[in-house]
Amino acid sequence: MSLSLAGKTAIVTGAAKGIGLAIARHFVDRGARVMFADCDETALAEAVDGQTGEDSPIRGYGGDLSQKLAMANLLSATVDAFDRIDILVNASRNCLLSDPLNPEDQSLEAMLKQNLMTSLRLSQMTAKRMIAQAEKDGNEDGPVGAIVNISSLAAQRTQPELLAYSIAGAALDQATRSLALALAPQRIRVNGIAIASVMTASLQAALRDNPDWRGEIEEKTPLGRIAAPSELVDAVQFLSADGAGFVTGQILTIDGGRGLLDVVAAPGY
Repeated sequence: MSLSLAGKTAIVTGAAKGIGLAIARHFVDRGARVMFADCDETALAEAVDGQTGEDSPIRGYGGDLSQKLAMANLLSATVDAFDRIDILVNASRNCLLSDPLNPEDQSLEAMLKQNLMTSLRLSQMTAKRMIAQAEKDGNEDGPVGAIVNISSLAAQRTQPELLAYSIAGAALDQATRSLALALAPQRIRVNGIAIASVMTASLQAALRDNPDWRGEIEEKTPLGRIAAPSELVDAVQFLSADGAGFVTGQILTIDGGRGLLDVVAAPGY
């Protein structure tokens, strides 16, 4: 089974920090050429750290990917830099708490836009580029591309404060399965990874404000700890590599065993 990413070109969204940054750096270390994409241009500049020379496997794209024009520009910038697109990792995500009994609460609209529609639209546009690329290359039977969506265990668990986040996550999981079926004839695989608590900058900040949450999260996670971003990257590599060529439409859960229990932990984590 080949899990090599050497020579592949990937786009990773949310790549300025946290999970997206860990994935993007891992891909570069494994020989891929990677477009780091994020709306936070300041953090993105720090992430790429000037390593974007003509011969570098790293490029950066800053823009609001909820806008179709920004998506199109991202794809064009990637092709201009690396000539092709083989992998898309939709790692950009956000978590807003909801007031489930307030009809004026706008969190659902925001979460659907950020965590569902951006990933869905970018996947659709990227798939079209991949298909056109395969036709141009005369690729009639080999793998054409892989898309990986980063989702959440919240999509499978009920927690009132996460009403919007959970709905958006469940919708993204269904979009993953639907796209997998739609793109299978084109030899593009689509999979997802559902994660639980990961020690990102946002969780670190939340734990500083709510120190009791750490104990609650660890107690309700069978493996007894919070995952590091680096613990997700091998799974993303597997789903992106040609060695997973018969895997599509799957949601791989990486949660330290929490999904085995009928419990929820601290809001959002």
